[in-house]
Amino acid sequence: MSQGRSIRLFLVDGSPKGLMTAEIMNWTGHVLTGPRTKLSELVQRPESKRTGIYFLVGSDPEGGALPLVYIGESDDVSTRLKQHNRTQESGGKDFWEHVWLVTSKDQNLTKAHAKYLESQLIRSVSQSGLCKLENGTAHDYVNLPESDQADMAFFMEQLRTILPVLGFDYLRSSVTEVKEQNMMPTRATETPIFTFAIPTKGIKAQAKEIEGQFVVVAGSSARARWEGAAGGYESLYEQLCASGTLIKSESGQRTFAVDTVFFSPSAAAAVVAGRSANGRKSWVVEGKALTYGAWQEQQLNDE
Repeated sequence: MSQGRSIRLFLVDGSPKGLMTAEIMNWTGHVLTGPRTKLSELVQRPESKRTGIYFLVGSDPEGGALPLVYIGESDDVSTRLKQHNRTQESGGKDFWEHVWLVTSKDQNLTKAHAKYLESQLIRSVSQSGLCKLENGTAHDYVNLPESDQADMAFFMEQLRTILPVLGFDYLRSSVTEVKEQNMMPTRATETPIFTFAIPTKGIKAQAKEIEGQFVVVAGSSARARWEGAAGGYESLYEQLCASGTLIKSESGQRTFAVDTVFFSPSAAAAVVAGRSANGRKSWVVEGKALTYGAWQEQQLNDE
C-alpha cells in the first residue's frame, strides 16, 4: 500500500494567507510560498537568495478560464522576482498573484540542476492541461550527469507531493508514476473500466480510477471540436488540443495520445463530448448498465 508522508508547514507571520514554508522529512528541498502582496518580505528571507526554481501564478489577462503559470530558475531568485514585479512595459509580468519558490536546504542545488528541473517542470505542467503556460515550449536541458538526473527525478517526486498541499496543483504525476507508487494490489486500486460512447459521432472513450485519479486511457476518442456553450471546460479542451494530448485522427474526431489524468469524471466527460456533461451519469462500467455514480454508491454500501 502507499506509504503515508509527513509535511512540516510553518506560517511565517502566523497567517494562512501570508508567507509559508514547507519541508518533507529526509528531503533536502525547501518550499517558500506567498502572495505577491508579501513580496517585499519574501525577498528578504535568506532562502530567496539561493539558487532555485520558482512558479508565478495568476489569472489569464486575456480572460481565459484557466490560470496562467510561469516557471523560471535563477542563481538568486530574489533578484529575478524583483524584475518580474516591474510593470509589463518595464520588462516585468503583470499577471501573477502568487509565487512558489523551491530551493535546497543544504544549498547543493546548482545552476545546472535548476535549469534541468525547469525544463522538466515546464514539460510536465504544459502536458497537464490544467493551466495555461506562459513559458511556451519547453527547452531540453540534458547537460547533467546520469547520477544527477536520478537525484533530480527524486526531487521532482517530492515536488509532486508537496506543491499540491501548498495550493499549486498543476504538476500532475504521469499515469505510469501513479501506478508505480503502489505495487501492492488492493481493493482500492482494483477498479473497473468505465466507458463513455456517443455512437452517432463514432466516439468511444475508456477510463479507470488509479490511486483516486480519474484517467482517460490513451487511444480513446473525443469530439473533433468544442461544440458546447462558451466557458466551462472549453479552455481545458483547447489546452489539451494545444499541448498535443488530443490529436486529430483519420476518422475526423480527436484521439487521446496519452493516458490523461482529470480532476473529475465530469471534466473527462466534457472533453470527450466537446460539451458539458455529467460524468457520474455519462461514464458506465464496461459491460454493465451501471453508471459511475451508481458504482461509487455500491462501493460505499459494500464497506
